[in-house]
Amino acid sequence: MRLTFDQRRKLQMSWALIFDFDGVIADSEVLSNTTLAEIVTELGVPTTLEDAYRDYMGKRFHEVIAAIEQTLGRSLPAGFADDYQKRTLARFRTDLRAITGVHEFIATFREMPRGIASSSSPDRLTVCLEVLGMEALFQGRVFSASTVARGKPHPDIFLHAAAGIGVQPERCIIIEDSASGVIAGRAAGATVVGLLAAAHIRHGHGAVLADAGAHYVVNTYREAEEVVRNLVRERPIRIPGG
Repeated sequence: MRLTFDQRRKLQMSWALIFDFDGVIADSEVLSNTTLAEIVTELGVPTTLEDAYRDYMGKRFHEVIAAIEQTLGRSLPAGFADDYQKRTLARFRTDLRAITGVHEFIATFREMPRGIASSSSPDRLTVCLEVLGMEALFQGRVFSASTVARGKPHPDIFLHAAAGIGVQPERCIIIEDSASGVIAGRAAGATVVGLLAAAHIRHGHGAVLADAGAHYVVNTYREAEEVVRNLVRERPIRIPGG
């Protein structure tokens, strides 16, 4: 039976989309990790962009600080956090771009509730969304791991986001680019799509996401669109009279 427009709308609204942010909405990892590598190098430990990806990416800020202090063998200077924040946000304001296809993807599933669940701080998320002109798309549905007890790979941030947008976790489709995020999404009981569309993604990362438990791994938002369309069709809620 062919579904009416209202029935299709109800199908979409029975699901929710939860996006990680860095590397999923904003192509920001290369910018923030370049800044971090520069600062750690200035502190006396030569650090490449690849080193920063390996050692710091995907962590909450206090975890990054702990990792850098371990590398340095000493405490960071008092102004480190402010310097890093200032330099990173300055780079974002001039160079930050959205991940290719994310605007079209959101428009395609505009009837689905959506939110952001990120390890980034609320201030950083606010600035990035302003730079990208995407504030209105996620108004009141931006959730930072700084507000929950445990960061990824624990499920806390995704459970918090699902509750915040009013959808059960098992009806959420999470878009992630990190292994820790995939593990967290699986632990929350959601369906997880691993996305390989950001500039920082390296060869073999798809296998990393698959090994972490991603239900699907896609290269582009166009591929993600097909996955989501199939999920909505295959696992709908019952529509009265449909």
